[in-house]
Amino acid sequence: MRWSQYYLFTTREVPNDAEVISHQLMVRAGMIKKVAAGIYNYLPLGWRSLTKLMNIVRREMNAAGAIELMLPNIQPAELWQESGRWQRYGKELLRIKDRHDREFVFGPTEEEVITDLVRRDVKSYRQLPFNLYQIQTKFRDEIRPRFGLMRGREFIMKDAYSFGASPQSLDVTYESMRNAYCRVFEACKLDYSMVEADVGTIGGSASHEFMVVADTGESAVVRCPSCGYAANVERAETRGISGEKAEGRQPQELKEVATPGQKSIEEVSKFLGIEPRQLVKTLVYETEKGFVAVLIRGDREVNEIKLTNHLDVQHLTLASEDKVREVTKAPVGFAGPVGLSGLRIVADETVRNMTDFATGANKEDAHYTGVNWGRDAELSEFADLLLVAGGDPCPRCEGTLELFRGIEVGHIFKLGTKYSEKLGCNFTDEDGQERPMIMGCYGLGIGRTVAAAIEQNHDADGIIWPRPLAPFEVLLAALNPDDGEVRRVAEQIYGQLLEKGIEVLYDDRDERPGVKFKDADLVGFPVRVVVGAKSLADGKVEVSLRRDRRKQLVPVVEAVSRVMELLEE
Repeated sequence: MRWSQYYLFTTREVPNDAEVISHQLMVRAGMIKKVAAGIYNYLPLGWRSLTKLMNIVRREMNAAGAIELMLPNIQPAELWQESGRWQRYGKELLRIKDRHDREFVFGPTEEEVITDLVRRDVKSYRQLPFNLYQIQTKFRDEIRPRFGLMRGREFIMKDAYSFGASPQSLDVTYESMRNAYCRVFEACKLDYSMVEADVGTIGGSASHEFMVVADTGESAVVRCPSCGYAANVERAETRGISGEKAEGRQPQELKEVATPGQKSIEEVSKFLGIEPRQLVKTLVYETEKGFVAVLIRGDREVNEIKLTNHLDVQHLTLASEDKVREVTKAPVGFAGPVGLSGLRIVADETVRNMTDFATGANKEDAHYTGVNWGRDAELSEFADLLLVAGGDPCPRCEGTLELFRGIEVGHIFKLGTKYSEKLGCNFTDEDGQERPMIMGCYGLGIGRTVAAAIEQNHDADGIIWPRPLAPFEVLLAALNPDDGEVRRVAEQIYGQLLEKGIEVLYDDRDERPGVKFKDADLVGFPVRVVVGAKSLADGKVEVSLRRDRRKQLVPVVEAVSRVMELLEE
């Protein structure tokens, strides 16, 4: 392909709304262009990279025995009402009406549609198991779309759905999909990690996320270098974190201490001359079921995903200052478990064994010290509500967890019978009994993965593509193409590369060399071949790799073979 005939327009300007490097570089390199918030045109260069990833995904899904089909984007509201997600999914669900005033949604996912399809066709265990997948556009009405293709409203996703007759069958398919995903990300030459994850609005009994490691990742992940345990911090567990416990001495006397204006953990602990870990902080949350007070050690944070799951609620938010005062009789910063009543109280495991601790006194400008469970306050409901952090003990071995940032690019779920029961997707087993099918679902973000590859592979000048995702493998640049010899040699090399099946973009534009070099670095072609009059005077051309930029002068007759060698490095 000749650049002069290609639809490719780069820019030096950084878009005002581009917060992350992949968004900046994809716009500047002429890969995507914004249409509306979170909605993009995929321009020819960007589409080539997306298509390459889709081909890798199809190869591995087919190899794993999955069968491709295509489902509709527009789905009837009745299916979502039948599954119970019409209200549960919230405002991210784009609801629309047709000319007959019937309600539909632009599908953010396809559990309802695929389950409805299968329940119409499959009746017997003899027809199971199978796994169906598609690569299709989805829409989720994000409240704040950002980061380009990383968190858009309209996006391309590969989603697969498996149906089987037993949990054992699901285990087999789940493992097959896990391996297929690993092969996809390895084929893309990405540094990734598979981590335990929360099931979220999709639901089910278990799930894993695939994270591309990147400093700019929006997800915090912990992993243990000793045993390999890894989990999103929303799901992560730890071991043996407890509060201060008095051993071999009498409990302290409960005292009320005046703490005027001391609200934060840092302020109170400094004022009382204690460590933050010797405090129990009380946070008041509001849910659709009422208010709940959550107790946790002063130096740690509540994991609101764990809390939401434990409470089995749909909506969870910290109570406003007025409501905290109404519930606790004190301003924010002075709540505590002593004498607190009239609402549910849940404590994190970090406070179970604490003794002689400090906490709010449920009155303005006052705290208690010397608080002990049983004597001063009763506590009966405990749960793991801790937001795990780097440096915490590994829950699986004696190792220590490390924290890193990651970009979620894939997510697989064991759905079980969550959707098949609600939608009546049943089969008749060997004994003639009707039972719900056992389901799994497996999503992979196409645009997100390409964007994540850029986040992981770039420098100050532009993208450094891994070869499998590069829109073109080679950039051939003719400097001063009006020079007859330069043009002749460039055309010769161009034809030879095409004959070898190499994807090459021939920069034949009438532009200054500096412009061509800047564009080449920006777009990030893995290998660059430069044909210029100066090197041709010695019968040579310049060949280099984008990732290290080491320039090599090679004879014209060896140029193509050297390119082939570099592409394999």
